[in-house]
Amino acid sequence: MVLRSEQASELQGGLQEVQAVASDRPDPQAAIELKGLTKSYGAALAVNRLDLTIRRGEVFGLLGPNGAGKTTTILMLLGLTEPSAGKISVLGLDPARRALEIKRRVGYMPDDIGFYEDRTGLDNLIYTARLNGIPADEARESALALLERVGLGAAAAKKTGAYSRGMRQRLGLADVLIKQPEMIILDEPTLGIDPKGVTELLQLITSLSKEEGLTVLLSSHHLHQVQQICDRVGLFVKGQLVACGDIDTLARQLEDEQRGPMIELSIRGWNPAVREKLAALEGVSSVEPADDDGSGITRVRIECAEETAPQIARIAATDAELLAVRKLGHDLDAIYQRYFEGGETDGA
Repeated sequence: MVLRSEQASELQGGLQEVQAVASDRPDPQAAIELKGLTKSYGAALAVNRLDLTIRRGEVFGLLGPNGAGKTTTILMLLGLTEPSAGKISVLGLDPARRALEIKRRVGYMPDDIGFYEDRTGLDNLIYTARLNGIPADEARESALALLERVGLGAAAAKKTGAYSRGMRQRLGLADVLIKQPEMIILDEPTLGIDPKGVTELLQLITSLSKEEGLTVLLSSHHLHQVQQICDRVGLFVKGQLVACGDIDTLARQLEDEQRGPMIELSIRGWNPAVREKLAALEGVSSVEPADDDGSGITRVRIECAEETAPQIARIAATDAELLAVRKLGHDLDAIYQRYFEGGETDGA
């Protein structure tokens, strides 16, 4: 059978239309899909053409300085503010049209959690459960079980006005879990908590994700906290996603861009003459000393070719006192410095 050119053209057009519709359908394996997501306030871009997919069951860290656009992105995911352009799918739903359903299936913990201060932790949880249509007996049972799980069993009858910041964050986790969500979004969950409390809260988030199969989106500007618990990280600066992947992938990407490794020296007796000699070496791209911490020891970061490292060590040992040399490997510290310095903005 031979198709006339008009028939062939019509068939091709229909095929392209089917393909376009198929490509527009949400990925069933994705908890969140963002395509070209943009939010502007007048001439200011808070989020700039964001493309991102977060898989179901993963812990994803949205890492960026304050004002990078993280909270604005979260508000668009929840349907609390409308995008200026682009598409959003949250659990296969469009927040602009299905915001209430998304709120039923997604737990959200903002950076500043509000509770009824004159009511107990247990009362607050039961109230949230009842608002979500959970019967009274089941609400009380679930609330007590969650309080135990987040380490607040002994404080169930204590008024939340007397809770510490760390206790409030734990209660916040219980509050988002009481409706048994498929996904939780945590905006700066460790803000204002002491180091011990931060460790305990992060361990709790990790265990909840693994045991419940929850998808977790964690927004933070604390790189080491994100590194501890996230499967993948998105680096967010000035409303743009500048890099995305696991820690090893991001580190390799950074080294590729630097065209060489970054090494760190600890030196006593650092002086301008040593810096000049190191900077003059072939293969050295940059020499960046940190401020002396008062101990007389200076940490110096040097971007260089692999084969130049021994020469660097010899000069540092000869013209000053070299105390230590280490290659900055696959951690977020170097990545953070590379992408985030100067990344503070006035956005949300």
